[in-house]
Amino acid sequence: MRKSVNPVLRGCSWFFIWFFRGTPVYTQLVFWGMFAVLVPKLSLGIPFTSVEFFSIDSNVVMTSLTAAVVGLSLNEAAYLSEIVRAGLEAVDAGQVEASKALGMSRSLMMRRVILPQAMRIIVPPLGNETIGMLKTTSLVLAVPFTLELQFATNAIANRIYKPIPLLLVASIWYLVITSVLMVLQSMLEKHFGKGFEA
Repeated sequence: MRKSVNPVLRGCSWFFIWFFRGTPVYTQLVFWGMFAVLVPKLSLGIPFTSVEFFSIDSNVVMTSLTAAVVGLSLNEAAYLSEIVRAGLEAVDAGQVEASKALGMSRSLMMRRVILPQAMRIIVPPLGNETIGMLKTTSLVLAVPFTLELQFATNAIANRIYKPIPLLLVASIWYLVITSVLMVLQSMLEKHFGKGFEA
């Protein structure tokens, strides 16, 4: 939407990216974790009247898992949108003009010409951001009553009074998962880099 010709969409997307990239993930997660306290009831009705069509308890909608997913998703969306925008802008404008000259529709041009070239640029930072997001899940401790890996290891460590072995276990799990993601990233980079090796 940052590339939209509509100034309202462009402004909204700029604000979204500015806000979620500019505030700490921990703060965002605390906000979403405390959402049900801040807004006890979600309702749809006519403003400034007592007319209410629909109402639901916020605790039903915003569980701790939902709060964690919403918080991490909104934060990552801001970063990933900038990665994709940069990748799309890196494709030479001549490619777009040539595609239009051949009579390609916008969707065909994106699918056949622009995205394959942009993916070479998008995949490395996208992989790094995905791995970073995986490690950011340890901040989900900010959301009350979560069942995230770091939270679970801390809970067990507090019971048995041996935090170091459990922190090592959590670290090993993070290493295993990030290693798998790194291998997948490498495979994607090789796939989209075909024909561009120096």
